[in-house]
Amino acid sequence: MGRYEGSGRGEGEREAEGTRTSGGTGRGRDAAAQGRALSAAVHAVLARVDAHAGRAGRDGRAERDGAARRPEAESGSDAGAVAEAEAGAEAEAESSAGSGSEAESGPDADAGTGDSTRSAGSALDTGAPPQGTALASPTAPVSPAALDALVARFGLSAFERDVVLLTAAAELEPTTAARCAAACGDPERAYPTFSLALAALGDPHWSALTPVAPLRRWRIVELDDESRLTTSRLRLDERILHFLAGSPYLDARLHGLLRRTTVPDVLPASYDLAANRVAAGWAGAGRGAPLRVELVGGDLRTRADIAATAARRSGLGLYEMSAADVPAAPAARDLLARLWQREAILLPAALLVEIGDLDREQAAATDAFVESAAVPLVVSSPDPRQTARPRGERVTVPPLDADEQLGVWTDAFAGVPEVSQGDLRDLVAQFALPPHLVRSAGAAVARDLPGEDVLDATGLAWQAGLTEARMGMDELGRRIEPQAGWGDLVLAERQLKVLREIVAHVRQRPTVYQEWGFAETLRRGLGVTALFAGGSGTGKTLAAEVMARELGLDLFIIDLSQVVSKYIGETEKNLRKVFDAAEQGGALLLFDEADALFGKRSEVKDSHDRYANLEVSYLLMRMEAYRGLAVLTTNMKQALDTAFMRRIRFVVDFPFPGESERAEIWRRVLPARAPMKGVEPELLARLTVAGGSIRNIALSGAFLAAEEGDRLQMRHMLEAARTEYLKLDRSLTPSEVHGWV
Repeated sequence: MGRYEGSGRGEGEREAEGTRTSGGTGRGRDAAAQGRALSAAVHAVLARVDAHAGRAGRDGRAERDGAARRPEAESGSDAGAVAEAEAGAEAEAESSAGSGSEAESGPDADAGTGDSTRSAGSALDTGAPPQGTALASPTAPVSPAALDALVARFGLSAFERDVVLLTAAAELEPTTAARCAAACGDPERAYPTFSLALAALGDPHWSALTPVAPLRRWRIVELDDESRLTTSRLRLDERILHFLAGSPYLDARLHGLLRRTTVPDVLPASYDLAANRVAAGWAGAGRGAPLRVELVGGDLRTRADIAATAARRSGLGLYEMSAADVPAAPAARDLLARLWQREAILLPAALLVEIGDLDREQAAATDAFVESAAVPLVVSSPDPRQTARPRGERVTVPPLDADEQLGVWTDAFAGVPEVSQGDLRDLVAQFALPPHLVRSAGAAVARDLPGEDVLDATGLAWQAGLTEARMGMDELGRRIEPQAGWGDLVLAERQLKVLREIVAHVRQRPTVYQEWGFAETLRRGLGVTALFAGGSGTGKTLAAEVMARELGLDLFIIDLSQVVSKYIGETEKNLRKVFDAAEQGGALLLFDEADALFGKRSEVKDSHDRYANLEVSYLLMRMEAYRGLAVLTTNMKQALDTAFMRRIRFVVDFPFPGESERAEIWRRVLPARAPMKGVEPELLARLTVAGGSIRNIALSGAFLAAEEGDRLQMRHMLEAARTEYLKLDRSLTPSEVHGWV
């Protein structure tokens, strides 16, 4: 095959638009003309078969062994007979097309074929397909243009073209079996073979039979038994048959592996430029250069939208598949590659291969599959691939600027006028969602607003943004629905003031960054980061929950066991997943006990120290660029790296609560409607424990009282305190419990 070319409006686009039954007379006429033209071409080939049968009968030679041989030079009278038969078939089809009547089934039989060769009900006779049959679109080329397209796209010779028609005749013309048997002189060989084709068809050449020639390389025809090359039954592939008949569809063997990609109505300007670069990458590939483009960055749907737009501009459809579905076995992989390349040429279409997390074997199989592609292909991945193989043009999905994001949100909420432009700016400042998720959020608000009694349109829009943003985070951390308010915090005023300042920084980002222009001068470090330092149970997580509720954000606690890895490079990969997902802006990130992850960079003594420092350096870089809100908690502030501390905008110390603070915590923890007798918060405050332990003791004491069927008393609290101290590996002192019971 030469260089792949796709131009104009291809079969793939016609398939996408739906080539279904229509009552339109234009489509019916096109289908009828297509059937008559294909009938004429098939009958012309069958005329050669009939002529060969006639010669065999006159000479008294019957080809019983089925061995392939080149036909002897035809005599002038034989050539005239064939030409006369072919002309008769074509004239018959033209006459039928002109009169609108049904096409005759075939030419009169030569000597030896008799009336049995005349069709009584050929599939080619019908002027229009039966109801329910797929029709070509009004602009589809009328056969034999489909046959001509097949010849041109796969580089078929005249002989190979006639082999295709001979095998098509076996499916479309009922008299073909009898004609083949007569031509072979053997009633058991009533089917097309390469032997018959070499003997009966014009301009035969042996090279057409080889596995690397188009007929077998592209599986246009199939042998029932490949061990009998010339005498085995020859079948036309079903996909090719339907292509010739004007009913394009995706090869059934590719179903489940490939899925059609829809083309978005419009793309933001930055994405539109990326689509142009992808199309230019295909068009500009020189001889020997790979016809593929590597598309990196963004999310999967955005990359697919860009690739689909590029394909449409190149006159192609687009299908996508996962690299995980590429067979590891070479034979199966080669079959898939050939089937797809044939499909890409027939439709025509391009393929997007989505690269995910692959093991070494699957990555090697994917590289081999991609490298074998001789048709337009997009390799889609979040990050550039590390491969020594030629990769073609690389196009990076650009981030959308604030104006483009505002345009996307404005279009998505055009049907919800209750959401003002100011509200949309607030949404843009908080959420960095790709266009398809913004459209999903807009559709959800338009759907739910009429029946909503609690939230207004702006509240629904914010909630929809949260819903779309959290989808990428659910598998990376534990989500908490914020319930606590400022009244649940027992902190000194100076700590509360800093917490409220953090909230103000997040809330006023649109004003400061966009309206006042600080985003243009600072560019980096626009995210709000805070470090909460203090012992366990001093209220760090509770404070994060309070801020999340105040800001209307989800709170995600990152599970460090899923982030830190002993394998080199895995920790950075896990951190990248967390921050990339959080960049969509719909969550407050809480890295609990962050010193385990963000420890002090050490002096390099061995390779482990070097890689540990690389992990910290990567973290510092992502923290500096993070546009969202991240809260880090630690009980070992002194262990954190000083360079890391410089990149933290706020540091809040959570001291161990004094006795008065502990008494206040006890008062807030004990519900007013709980049945109590003699429970005194001032006495309970003598326990030298933090707020987390206070909550545990109060809850355990309540369960003990409920089990006894009694009111909550100090003796229940004493028993619960002993259990909590045992967990803390401590002992109660007499001064702590004096006067309790």
